[in-house]
Amino acid sequence: MTARFIEHRRHSMRTKPGQHLSQAGVDLARRVGEGMTAFDKVYTSTIPRAFETGIAMGFAVDRQVELLASMPSDVEISFDVGFGGFSSHIRRYPDSVVASFAGELAAFHANIARSLPDGGRALIISHGGFIEASAVGCLPDAEHDTWGTSCNYCERVRLTYDKGKFTACEILRVPGTILLN
Repeated sequence: MTARFIEHRRHSMRTKPGQHLSQAGVDLARRVGEGMTAFDKVYTSTIPRAFETGIAMGFAVDRQVELLASMPSDVEISFDVGFGGFSSHIRRYPDSVVASFAGELAAFHANIARSLPDGGRALIISHGGFIEASAVGCLPDAEHDTWGTSCNYCERVRLTYDKGKFTACEILRVPGTILLN
């Protein structure tokens, strides 16, 4: 069995409070997409900016998923606390809504990984906080404080799934993106 890979990216830029990508967001997604290779499956949240990011990157979206659209209403953490913030919260409060949500996202990622062919790759596009929570959930014992800040527009984690479990996470930053606001 060969490793499988999940690339989980944040959507591109929008003009708030709108739900659709701005022209700058379309341009950024196109630029990032030019350097990407094909995926076996592409999933996005049900929110337009995530779906539009996948299309602008050059990929057909196989499925829009409600789980990737909104955090539970009683989540006790800000989406921009970074990988270390999510990890600290989950370790301190293992029975919290955040811990449960991270576990649910990790299970979703594992199901996708198991559905891929050997060496297969899936792309997931969602939102700030989802990427960090899912990566921490997939690799709960990693040193998350070394992973840096939250993912900015179009940035991603690349999770490796091998022999029935997640084994590695690589963070990719996108130079030249507009800072989070």
